[in-house]
Amino acid sequence: MYNTTHLTQSEIEYLLHSKIDMVDMSRIMSAYEMAYNVHEQQVRKDGTPYFYHCTRVCKIIIEELKAFDADLICAALLHDVLEDSKTITSEIIKYNFGEYVSYVVETLTKDLQEQDRNPDKYDLSHVELLKRSSADCLIIRLAARLDNFRCLYYDLKSNPIKYINDTTERYIPLAEKSANNHLLYLVNELKKERNKFLG
Repeated sequence: MYNTTHLTQSEIEYLLHSKIDMVDMSRIMSAYEMAYNVHEQQVRKDGTPYFYHCTRVCKIIIEELKAFDADLICAALLHDVLEDSKTITSEIIKYNFGEYVSYVVETLTKDLQEQDRNPDKYDLSHVELLKRSSADCLIIRLAARLDNFRCLYYDLKSNPIKYINDTTERYIPLAEKSANNHLLYLVNELKKERNKFLG
């Protein structure tokens, strides 16, 4: 089943071995380990390890988008680390992975308490932030949403129709008029998964 799949370190090394240098490979492996350590005890609503989601987002970027930028891959692996760790800070990410990775991860980080208080208002404010952010932030956000769409069949979301509608109304419009081929691919895949789920 899709939701039980994940990308191992050796698989990442195999996919990237001729695409990036050893310094960037080392950074990506470090990001993988940091994400694993932060999410190790977390389980998603469908019962699978949360960390699997992070690696699948990474896999979408490498295998489907054919994007081999080390900063983008590191940020994809780390995109939920600040939300879920009490010890990792943006400064730690900056020190280990560079200023740009820290910026992307910080942009993608949501205040979970604020989100719980007013989910719709907070989500709309996050969409506004993405409008002003680099394309890489939106690439990772849409790749994460695409992975979640592919997991909706396994009871990932308590209200999958709302999740689909929110993505369609709020996130897809940010990308569908873009000239960025990565974003256009993700929009197309999101629409395909949406149509499959809704029948």
